[in-house]
Amino acid sequence: MFWMKLMLALMMAALPGLAADALNVFGKSWSVPNAADWKITGANGAQVLQLATHRGPLPGPRRPIQFALLDLPAYKSLTVEADVKPLALSLMMVFAYRDEAHFDYAHLSVDTGTKQPVHNGIFHVYGGERVRISSEQGPPAFAATGRWYHVKLTHDDGTGSVQVTVDGKPVPALEAVDRSLGAGRTGLGSFDETAEFKNVVIRTVPR
Repeated sequence: MFWMKLMLALMMAALPGLAADALNVFGKSWSVPNAADWKITGANGAQVLQLATHRGPLPGPRRPIQFALLDLPAYKSLTVEADVKPLALSLMMVFAYRDEAHFDYAHLSVDTGTKQPVHNGIFHVYGGERVRISSEQGPPAFAATGRWYHVKLTHDDGTGSVQVTVDGKPVPALEAVDRSLGAGRTGLGSFDETAEFKNVVIRTVPR
């Protein structure tokens, strides 16, 4: 048992489990596990943040680690808007982030939850593996990969509700309520794939 715990600790130290590096993009400083996995480019005068190298989850409870995190002041409500491009099947937006073992995220995919229960939904991490907290029903967030979509995520600290729209349309599988975490950091990334983000705008209503 001791050797298993030691090996797990060494593996976690070798992999990017905790945000350690910083990226300056969209006028803000974002924390990332490993800056070498990301690229900042430009397109038509806009900055583009690309998650260029995907990494699987750390050993232990299955939950994502590969996202850029932004510190936020305490808020009543949060709105994150961005143009996003999935380069594979999916990408994700993090909210209510407390630490690496306590956060929520929206997983946006070309799959539906009925096809892949761990895709295209709102997920909750609370000290263990991620758990789906939204409906599996509804169309996928994305019709295809490799193209841009405009995504808007809203999170209400008081009610715990979160809703995501894609190109102005609600996605039934991307609505949920979680009152266990409250306001927290927000982030952009992917579970174990690659993606691009641009025109990112973060707005909060302070407490």
